Amino acid sequence: MSKTYRLFISHSWAYSDAYDKIIKFLEQENIDFYDHSVPKDDPVHTSGYDWELEAAIDAKIKGVSCVLILAGVYSSYSKWINKEIEIANEYGKPIIAIEPWGSEKTSKVVKDNADEIVSWQASSIANAIRKLGRE
Repeated sequence: MSKTYRLFISHSWAYSDAYDKIIKFLEQENIDFYDHSVPKDDPVHTSGYDWELEAAIDAKIKGVSCVLILAGVYSSYSKWINKEIEIANEYGKPIIAIEPWGSEKTSKVVKDNADEIVSWQASSIANAIRKLGRE
């Protein structure tokens, strides 16, 4: 019987291709998961207030096994990624930092808060989830 992991995959919708690729990686590695990320079409993104988005993120992270964050340099400038890190730490959720393929500059704040830093490879991401994920 395989375990189903509850995952919050941090992402910027401006870089949604990376999010889509992570989903493909997880499927490729036969990771059973439930995606707790705030959906792209959720009106809180477009018509909500910051406090509503923060509350939605908090509610999503509270119930996860682990949080996956792309450690691209854009992450350093995202107030939402900083909030996600803060919330994950508050609930004691493990953070997996994924270094983007071929990037020379990565986010120090993401890597400093990560329980594990992995490369942009399906097997590396899957192994970190299996190692750190919990019910």
